[in-house]
Amino acid sequence: MIDFAVFVVMSVLESSAVFYLAFKIFKIDLYPKEIVFAGIVMAFISYVLRNTYQLSEIDVIVQFALMICFIWLLFRIHLFYAIIMTGMCYQLYMLIQSLLFLLMESLGISDFRFHHITIGIYLLQVFNVAGASGIGYWVGKRRKGFDFIPDKPDEKIHIGTQEKVLFILSFPSVLAVLIMLRLAQNNSKLFFCVPLFYALILFGYLILSNKKNRGDDFGQPGS
Repeated sequence: MIDFAVFVVMSVLESSAVFYLAFKIFKIDLYPKEIVFAGIVMAFISYVLRNTYQLSEIDVIVQFALMICFIWLLFRIHLFYAIIMTGMCYQLYMLIQSLLFLLMESLGISDFRFHHITIGIYLLQVFNVAGASGIGYWVGKRRKGFDFIPDKPDEKIHIGTQEKVLFILSFPSVLAVLIMLRLAQNNSKLFFCVPLFYALILFGYLILSNKKNRGDDFGQPGS
């Protein structure tokens, strides 16, 4: 019962942190009750998939799809942009997590256990939530971020070259998380490649999003 309660609480915190990060980065109003509701639904589904059916890899795909659906249907963001938002913020969150994991591994605190509970995992989640929330708060406080995403799901949108590339960049998110899980489980020395991959993809996101925010497009002079 304790395992279940801790799992649900930490999952809700993590999901809420990703939503918070996404809404701050893309300058969208926050809806705390809806965010917590979405987090609870995602947490229960995740617990069943991971602990009842031992389907961790499938859970990654399901969680990614659920976040897209919630941003689209609950928070009323166009489906096309919901995918872009989820992809970008998932990869930023995973970049933070992979860097923290490497740090904790180097300090030897990733495998701490208390009775049958792996404290190291929960420490990683707590630090990850704090890091993501801190970045989101800083982005909002400094009025950074992007405002090119319409807040109406049925609004007609123009899909240009930059939007298409941003959309394509969203799909490595799930694959990268699956690879990160496998490398972490096998204690692979190649794990350091994971944050490098995330950083590279996010760099592409930031460049394209900045151009889109300024109204630039490929092929324009000076873009």
